[in-house]
Amino acid sequence: MIQAIGLTSTPRRDAPPAVTDLTFEIRPGEVTGLLGPAGAGKSTAVRLLLGLQAGRGATLFDGRPLHALAQPARAIGAVVGDVPGHPGRTARGHLRMLCAAYGLPASRAEDMLELAGLGAVADRRLAGYSLAMDRRLGCAAALLADPCALVLDDPVRGLPPREAAWLHALVRRHAAGGGAVLLTGRDAGALARTADRVIALDRGRMVADQSSARFASTRLRRHVAVRSPYAQRLAELLAGDGTEVVGAGGSRIAVYGPSAAAVGETAYRHGILLHHLAEETDGRPDSDRPETVEQPAPQAPRPPRRVPRRPGPRHPLRYELRRCFGVRTVWPAAGAALAGSVLGTLLLARTGAPSASALRLISGWAVQLPLPVAAIGAGLIGALSYGQEFRFPALAPGYGPEPRAPRLLAAKLAVSGTLALLLAALAAVLDTAALRLALGPGRLPEPSAVPGAVAGWALLAVGCAWAGVLAAAVLRTTALGVAALLAVPLLLSPALSRLLGGHRTGQLRDAGGALWSVLSGVSQGDRGTTSALLRFASQPTVLALALSLTVLVIAYLAGALRARRRGRGPTALPGGRTAPLTEEKG
Repeated sequence: MIQAIGLTSTPRRDAPPAVTDLTFEIRPGEVTGLLGPAGAGKSTAVRLLLGLQAGRGATLFDGRPLHALAQPARAIGAVVGDVPGHPGRTARGHLRMLCAAYGLPASRAEDMLELAGLGAVADRRLAGYSLAMDRRLGCAAALLADPCALVLDDPVRGLPPREAAWLHALVRRHAAGGGAVLLTGRDAGALARTADRVIALDRGRMVADQSSARFASTRLRRHVAVRSPYAQRLAELLAGDGTEVVGAGGSRIAVYGPSAAAVGETAYRHGILLHHLAEETDGRPDSDRPETVEQPAPQAPRPPRRVPRRPGPRHPLRYELRRCFGVRTVWPAAGAALAGSVLGTLLLARTGAPSASALRLISGWAVQLPLPVAAIGAGLIGALSYGQEFRFPALAPGYGPEPRAPRLLAAKLAVSGTLALLLAALAAVLDTAALRLALGPGRLPEPSAVPGAVAGWALLAVGCAWAGVLAAAVLRTTALGVAALLAVPLLLSPALSRLLGGHRTGQLRDAGGALWSVLSGVSQGDRGTTSALLRFASQPTVLALALSLTVLVIAYLAGALRARRRGRGPTALPGGRTAPLTEEKG
């Protein structure tokens, strides 16, 4: 059972709270309907319930806060808005990625696709999905971990009657199996037919909490819905007989009292064309008597213990591999980086290949470029790992796996670092072939300098990839992650050059070489590769990259500690008090 106790949203400026002191229960084996017009506070209540919006109050799942559960996604599934999946990902790939996050076998995705009726279109990109298909996929994702409770925020909005009936049947089946369901909506009649209990909201406050049968008998009024280009004339004729007629906007009116047949006969006698004539129900009360709230007092919960922020995906490496290769973004980025690396090599061959270092030759690092193009491509691939995570948040915010968990960060660093090494190797092979074609075999790097150049090039590519990952994790966008990487050679490296000067970088290199000789027992005259690596490490761009990585790691850890302190969700305190409900941004 889910208990919502005293949910109150944070007011904006001088406006009152969207939801005020909302307390209710979502019981197992029942569908609880949350009814209200647009602006009544339904979506705000759902977001407060799930810990997605700042406010006050407590949400308890079987007496414990949602964030205190070991696997919250297996306790509650939610559909809030459209599916935030990458438009280039398929439905099958999206669900399989979530299976890795929840620690489920990939076959579970196939079961949910069949349940949602999406098996025939499982390999279609999400960009080609209709609204109804998107809602079905959202329901499949919510049910993927077989949760005990479902929370659906107005899922039938904009759907045709057939799709709405399918979704209502789905929630009824879940409740019949012992699950708890919270279903919000604006259609009082449809909600009363689907739900076992109806909670009505008006301007953020509860005005009714009744069984659906009592709600239908006391609060629903039948009326005849009419649409006609002469609706105003028909309204005047009906009102002249004492009939209550309410304008519904444009060419629509609602007639209370007479049957549809009586209204149709009146229109026929006066030659009024009708486009629509049907009997419907609404949520307007029959009288002005006070509203009734049949709500039992919730049991006093025991004080929950405070726990760390929610964990990351159960299988982070599998999740990251499916996230990365489930879309086509990485392939165009890698192809463009390799093509740019070859062009950089040809530019270097025309301008200054004889005097260029071996590192510049094998990486295509022309003097006119701030970094090798392949290194920038590796940084872009790294930035996409978190940029796409925040732009298309497949992991359920608030109660699902944490996208910035340390284990997932380690998986992203491992995948991006491996891709960077592969990209650097391919770029070195292509650049060497381009040099051979442009200048001949006699202008290739000296064999003795190749090992050190290869090692330096690999370190540079991996460092750029990791800088992209960390920058996107801290700044939350791909563009800012790449911008932070380009700021290293364009801004930070010149600043370090002016600060240190050439003689100081040489002193650093000599000191490093002496220290290596002492530790390894190898004299400075016998170390070829080590000397090349030390020269590489003493360059201002490399020092600036190392410094930026250090700063980004510190910023990431600071953000993680801040989220650990703030991202605890609504918490009940002893004595019935409630702690502020914090907003989760990850």
